[in-house]
Amino acid sequence: MTHAAHTVIDSPIGPLTLTTTGGALSGLWLGPTTQPPGRTGAPLLTEAATQLAAYFAGERTCFDLPLTFGDGTPFQQQVWAALCDIPYGETISYGQLATRIGQPGAARAVGLANNRNPIAIIVPCHRVIGAGGDLVGYGGGLDRKRYLLALEQRVSGAALF
Repeated sequence: MTHAAHTVIDSPIGPLTLTTTGGALSGLWLGPTTQPPGRTGAPLLTEAATQLAAYFAGERTCFDLPLTFGDGTPFQQQVWAALCDIPYGETISYGQLATRIGQPGAARAVGLANNRNPIAIIVPCHRVIGAGGDLVGYGGGLDRKRYLLALEQRVSGAALF
């Protein structure tokens, strides 16, 4: 996928790289990434950075941004769409997510799709945990996952794991 614009912003969990394609947010990567030359300072990137700052400040519990998932398989796109339905302050297991999308028994495939989520945080793959409540499998590292879940627990008052 060719990104039209990108920027790197600071966050409490380290640098985040944001990308846009066709007027929609197409990537939020944990850490800096090498992006091809493109515009920076696009209004959508500014809005995404503003919403993320509010999220990390505990002032925003949902995002209002146009998203595009790009190159994912139909199954991956189904999983990524279902991630968007996990409420702030809640967690579910990979198996529960598989059941939610009508694929019981596909927990491992859901985990693989989760790992390829191109729009971290905003598409909240960090809210998916192991069947026993363990924090497992986060591409950005378990420390980041723990931080994001603790932030949401503190803001929502919910016990997440």
